[in-house]
Amino acid sequence: MNATLERWSTRRAFILAVTGAAVGLGNIWRFPYITGENGGAAFLVLYVAFVLLLGLPIMMAEILIGRAGRRSPVESLGHLAALAGASRHWRFLGLFGAFTVFCILSFYSVVSGWSIEFFVTAINGGFVGRDPAEIGAGFEAFLADPWRMVFNHTLFLFMTMTVVAAGVAKGLERLNNLLMPLLYLLLMLLAGYAATTDGFGTALAWLFRPDLAAITPMVVMHAMGHAFFTLAVGACALMAYGAYMPERQSLPHAAGAVALLDVGVALLAGIAIFSVVFSQGMDPGEGPGLMFVTLPIAFAELPWGALWLSTFFLLLLLATWTSSINLAEPMVATLQGRGLGRGRSATLVGVLVWLMGLLSALSFSTLSGWRPLFGMNAFDLVTTIPTEIFLPVGGLLIAVFSAWVMPRHEAQAALGVGESGFFLWRTVVRWVSIPLAALVLAAGLL
Repeated sequence: MNATLERWSTRRAFILAVTGAAVGLGNIWRFPYITGENGGAAFLVLYVAFVLLLGLPIMMAEILIGRAGRRSPVESLGHLAALAGASRHWRFLGLFGAFTVFCILSFYSVVSGWSIEFFVTAINGGFVGRDPAEIGAGFEAFLADPWRMVFNHTLFLFMTMTVVAAGVAKGLERLNNLLMPLLYLLLMLLAGYAATTDGFGTALAWLFRPDLAAITPMVVMHAMGHAFFTLAVGACALMAYGAYMPERQSLPHAAGAVALLDVGVALLAGIAIFSVVFSQGMDPGEGPGLMFVTLPIAFAELPWGALWLSTFFLLLLLATWTSSINLAEPMVATLQGRGLGRGRSATLVGVLVWLMGLLSALSFSTLSGWRPLFGMNAFDLVTTIPTEIFLPVGGLLIAVFSAWVMPRHEAQAALGVGESGFFLWRTVVRWVSIPLAALVLAAGLL
């Protein structure tokens, strides 16, 4: 396959696209509850440190491979491996990445379907006047309803693949340019509202005043894992975007901007969520149910709670929509690399992801008794193995390929920095990021 002719039209479009891939459930759903479970500020400090030492260098590695190859992830890896005189089997890393994204998108679509359900319920005032037991029971009833679960999963995936089918300029770029600024506007509104609640000061202290005694080996491993997950590295999605990167754009500056915007979303979401939680005297360590049970309970008790809860679930829906669109792109690009048209590629990916997603959607009802491995149902398996094992494997191999295998001059040209800057990046990847990625993988396997 020849180098791709598609490009992001502007540097801003590329940054918004990569940010759209990174910002999603990891920032607005996973970050608050995992922070709540791991001591607040102690976890946050470690998380930011690992974004700089682990997530950002490997993000740059993944993008530069795509930029150097200017092809689909599979073809870029094969092409660069051939230039280096290395095994062309490295191209299978692109297929592994596509499979990882396939698994992630299958459960992503299901969980994102929850945000559709909760947005509609919130905007109709469905949480107003309901006590905690009723809200919790309502969530359980929704999960146990196979028709509603499958309908929301189908609707969300249809929303996603119609945009991907439209292409880079007409689909991904246009929607990212519209929705990403809207997402940040909604976040700022929510953070501004949080500042008026009684729990705002407590939330700031809890998030930004670290207790070093709260740092344990488990907190360290969770911070490493989340830094990896939140930047969407390890699945070759960013490799596909690197192939569309404008020629004159600075990769380090763009990646740094994405990391800053990504962490900013997590912090603003954390401030908004924990301010509401603390204002109602609730426990921040409620786990995965924090978003879909604790928050509706908390907002239901506040003035204008229905309005702000609707805004929050709209924010979650927009974030997951942009993220899923950008996650689907590398799979479509891989099929295009095999000669299939974009429309047919998007349709095929959409149908296969939908079928895989049915296992997760039905895990709480029809398939609740099916536990094929380790006593976990399909939803637990597909949310655990790809994120805790496949992503670290992919990130580790991407880092090894970029820093040890691909031709040095190709890597430096794609990174777009001088000799000293390239030496610093490659040293960090070789001797810091790769060992940390190996630790994340080891923790996932234990």
